[in-house]
Amino acid sequence: MRFRLLRLKFHRRLRKAERQVEGMSQTAEQNIEQHVFKRFGRLREVRRFVFSWLGLVGVLIIGAAIQSIALSGYFQTLKPVPGGIYSEGITGTFTGANPLYATNDVDQSVSRLIFAGLFKHDTRNNLVGDLASDYSVDAKGTTYTVHLKPNLTWQDGQPLTSDDVVFTYQSIQNPDAQSPLRSSWQGITVSAPDSRTVVFKLPSTLASFPYNMTNGIVPKHILATVAMTDLRTIDFNTIQPIGAGPFQWRTIQVSGTDPTNAEEQIALEPFAGYNGGKPKLSSFIIHAFADQKQLLHAFRSGEVRAMQGLSELPPQVNAKTVEQHNFLYTAGTYVFFKTSEGVLANANVRQALVRATDQKAIISHLGYSTHGVNGPLLTGQQGYDRAYDQAPFDLKAAKAILDSDGWLLGKDGYRHKDKATLGFSLAAGNSAEYEGVSSQLKRQWAALGVKLDVRLQSQDELQYNLSHHAYDAVLYGISIGQDPDVFVYWDSSQANVLSDNRLNFSEYKNAAADTALESGRTRLDPAIRAVKYKPFFQAWQQDAPAIGLYQPRMLYITKGLVFGLDDQMINVATERYNNVQNWQIREARVTN
Repeated sequence: MRFRLLRLKFHRRLRKAERQVEGMSQTAEQNIEQHVFKRFGRLREVRRFVFSWLGLVGVLIIGAAIQSIALSGYFQTLKPVPGGIYSEGITGTFTGANPLYATNDVDQSVSRLIFAGLFKHDTRNNLVGDLASDYSVDAKGTTYTVHLKPNLTWQDGQPLTSDDVVFTYQSIQNPDAQSPLRSSWQGITVSAPDSRTVVFKLPSTLASFPYNMTNGIVPKHILATVAMTDLRTIDFNTIQPIGAGPFQWRTIQVSGTDPTNAEEQIALEPFAGYNGGKPKLSSFIIHAFADQKQLLHAFRSGEVRAMQGLSELPPQVNAKTVEQHNFLYTAGTYVFFKTSEGVLANANVRQALVRATDQKAIISHLGYSTHGVNGPLLTGQQGYDRAYDQAPFDLKAAKAILDSDGWLLGKDGYRHKDKATLGFSLAAGNSAEYEGVSSQLKRQWAALGVKLDVRLQSQDELQYNLSHHAYDAVLYGISIGQDPDVFVYWDSSQANVLSDNRLNFSEYKNAAADTALESGRTRLDPAIRAVKYKPFFQAWQQDAPAIGLYQPRMLYITKGLVFGLDDQMINVATERYNNVQNWQIREARVTN
């Protein structure tokens, strides 16, 4: 009985639990129906709402990015930055960097980058201190005192002092050293009263002397033990040069099987201790090529970034893809007449040739902008006076001069006098520029009745003929520089075969001109110098020993911009490096 009651009680509890489960199940179904299935229809609206907000956020992000890029121009600019390897190609051969011997383009370029001088020229062609801070000259103009900048060092870390300067110039003066600079330093004594002072004592006043102190200084602590007779051949010159310039030696690499395809790569790196500031380029490499064909190939292939030494842009190079820098030289291109013999010994003939030369037409055919040269000095140079310019182009006047002198026009189109034909030869370098100028002269002078034989010559042949004065007339450029001292080109003593350089190419001799040239170079006051030079200008104008044509240029071609490299007036080719420590070739966006 009791068991039955327990069973009934269990069944009642079980049914009650089942009813509770059924109720809970129904409640769950109702909740699912109400809160899930009945809301499925609203999911599309929710999804549209979510996607709309996401789209809006995306648009805002994209808009902000576009606005940031657009506004970056206001906050960031593309500016040159330090770094990069600069490679420059030159034709020629590297023989040594020692500034006591550097004469060819390659040697002078390497030397100028490694070594520093007492003075240099800035980008405005003003003489400024390099190793020197300043100089002073005494009242007589014979004693120059130069002060060095403080804390100068060589590229090996040793201090650079006045002893190094004295050693440099005494080495130049020593005949055993055989330096080509020796003739400019004869008779000058150099001393060092202290470590930062150098005193130069001249045998006589020379106003242009400060411009002589631009050559590189060499280290005494390395070279003092070397015999002067060995100085030209030691390893210091070729594989271990140490200077105080903006770049220091790293290595040299030579390639090619013979001289016709030889190439030398001289790698230099910045000298952090350079007194003008550490260069911004990370490396400077000079490539020396055997000929211009190799140089051009290297430029077009990208092996080198710049070319120096070409007279014009090669036709294979598109002018729109490169930068052409025209550095005008403080120099003049002239036709020098050999006044000592032949038809050109006649001053009337020379004056007629001056009158028959259309300078403007010649300049217009050069292919670059330059200034005319109208006398022994450049326009605007100290002492220059327009009143003494050579006679202007006037073909009618030129013909009248020859007519009155008895040179009559023959049936052959040339002038004759006493059975002699008015003709002579003109020597010129074998370059496109000189070929064009000489052809212009031949055409212009033919209109006057002159028979001109143009002889284009290789550089070696021309230099030989210049040194021996083996020509009737020569088309050639001479360096004048900033100072108006042109003694070596026009004083009669410089025509003598025994002179050091024999640079009086016209063999011009005039006593009044000699006196004026010698007086002018010994006056420090610019106004007095100008007065002293006037008789020389007058004589030059009347005698017409030469025809001034134009200032020549140095063409420098680069791929892309070189920041810090600007066209400027220079005295020598290596002055393209006047601001080399500030050259830059890389660009990056920099926040303002």
